[in-house]
Amino acid sequence: MEVPPIRDLVDLPEVWSRMERVETRLFEASTAAENPFLTEIAQHLLAAGGKRLRPLLAQIGALLGTDRDHGPVEVGVAVELVHAGSLYHDDVIDEAETRHGVASANVNWSNTIAILAGDFLLARASEVAAPLGEEAVALIARTYATLCEGQALELQLADDIDHGPDDYLRVISGKTASLIRTSARLGALTAGADADAVEAISEWAFETGIVFQMTDDVLDLVASEEYLGKPAGSDIDEGVYTLPVLYALVGDEEMKSVLATGHPYSDDDRRWVVDRVIDGGHVDRVLDEATERLRRAEKASQRLASTEVRDLLTRFDQYLLTRVEAARER
Repeated sequence: MEVPPIRDLVDLPEVWSRMERVETRLFEASTAAENPFLTEIAQHLLAAGGKRLRPLLAQIGALLGTDRDHGPVEVGVAVELVHAGSLYHDDVIDEAETRHGVASANVNWSNTIAILAGDFLLARASEVAAPLGEEAVALIARTYATLCEGQALELQLADDIDHGPDDYLRVISGKTASLIRTSARLGALTAGADADAVEAISEWAFETGIVFQMTDDVLDLVASEEYLGKPAGSDIDEGVYTLPVLYALVGDEEMKSVLATGHPYSDDDRRWVVDRVIDGGHVDRVLDEATERLRRAEKASQRLASTEVRDLLTRFDQYLLTRVEAARER
């Protein structure tokens, strides 16, 4: 099964025209006028690419209003700068060696420099958001605080084989879904969408954000090393037990004894855990839950008046599951 390019799903030229402007503005906003070295570091991950999912959702949210020319583009820039800044910090925390196919900033330079670059991008995000109004700035600030809370909880739960699905959902709600929701919400708000539409797409985006992370976590287990760019089960090797693993741990004393030793694990142990999770049907259980989440997302999107946007959101959600099925066939 081939996963269609996301551009084929969002087949609206006006969205991609604004996305081109987002790309240009990202590099303008991340330039340190008096320090080329800081510019180089801050643009290191931006230049490496990435999905640009969050700015894209801002442009999709903007389809619900009529004032789409400026505000949604700036929203796209601000949320991507927040996302990029958080990745610099994440890579330091995780001691990651690569990101988007290139050496991470902490490896290329140092932890200190990577942290400074992340701080710089977060500061620039606030600067970009400021002209959009107090509500936009406050929402971005609250969202980043929520993201930090999710990251802190994940660190607290590292190597903890006794926590459960509720803790997992708290982590991904903070780390992933909160910024995805804010992206779509601010895109709609700055385009002048009505209050009901703003709430509907916010609910859709939150559920979709949860599914996005759930499917990413499944991919970490089922996809090939070639597909992932890292060995399957890398989350396990970092002491991060995602939902399929947590389900597998219930009542499985042998698996608990393997994981209780703490990370990093041997290649054989990691592979054994991955196989145990998959063979036990726990990946399928999580994908069933993701499908149920998509039903909630669709229920929210059906409140939107625009048939064009409703259809677009449905295609986008199906894309999330399609990429998992495609990875499983590799």
